[in-house]
Amino acid sequence: MTRTEITMSGFAKSGNTLQTQGFSSASLGQSYPEHYPQASGFRNEPLGTPLSIREVSELIGCSPWTVRQRYLPDGLPHLRSGRRGKLIFFRDQVVRWILDYQKKGGTSK
Repeated sequence: MTRTEITMSGFAKSGNTLQTQGFSSASLGQSYPEHYPQASGFRNEPLGTPLSIREVSELIGCSPWTVRQRYLPDGLPHLRSGRRGKLIFFRDQVVRWILDYQKKGGTSK
């Protein structure tokens, strides 16, 4: 804000700055952001990165409908986040399952 805008807004008259309210500018925000979870933590997971059903269908080369109707009943590993929740897949698990599925000739039995 310019000095004219501050004068017109009335903030200059009240004197309500961070210092008069007992806040210092150094105490605002995160002091140590490295203590908080980072999105890059998925790279070292044994399961691989989480994927949506659309991403799995692109990986396999089919539609999301085919993943749901054909490959889930055949044992494609997934996690459901609640009774009616979305499906979560993990890349390394899906790749291992595809390799095993191909060795068996496309049958889960």
